[in-house]
Amino acid sequence: MKRLLLHTCCAPCACGCIERLLAEKREVTLFFSNSNITTEAEFEKRLDSVRKFAEVFSLDLIVDPYRHADWLEHVSHVERFAEQPERGLRCTACFAWSLNRTAEKALELDMNYATTLTVSPHKKSETIFRLCENDPRFEAYNFKKQDGFKRSLELSRELELYRQNFCGCEFSERK
Repeated sequence: MKRLLLHTCCAPCACGCIERLLAEKREVTLFFSNSNITTEAEFEKRLDSVRKFAEVFSLDLIVDPYRHADWLEHVSHVERFAEQPERGLRCTACFAWSLNRTAEKALELDMNYATTLTVSPHKKSETIFRLCENDPRFEAYNFKKQDGFKRSLELSRELELYRQNFCGCEFSERK
């Protein structure tokens, strides 16, 4: 079985995925790629939590450079949808950014890839799967299944991981 690059949006979401992958005897490397995060300070806060999580599970971690201005440009064609709740067209463009970055890194490393985004009840797994359906290296894990999100909550509390209350972009930040 090929090694797996796991796009990691945050440590709490990764909690709901990693136990399942390790139970399948997968060799997993975390890929923290989150240029959607509104500030570099928030990016670093989430990254610190992912580092802690990676250490607990003895996982390798690759950090994609923070490129928020490039991400904003990428999603600008749907900016008129900025006020939409999560799950809208803006989110689809954001997923495409992160998944493309992950696919490029996976190709470079000769790995398959998956994403922690599918553990969140706020994200449509079907949308994510559709974005990657033509890439044979993408593994379509629906981490919501088998109580993945519930487990992510439990583990993130046990490990005292930073748990944010918005996806990261300025469009979803709760006022």
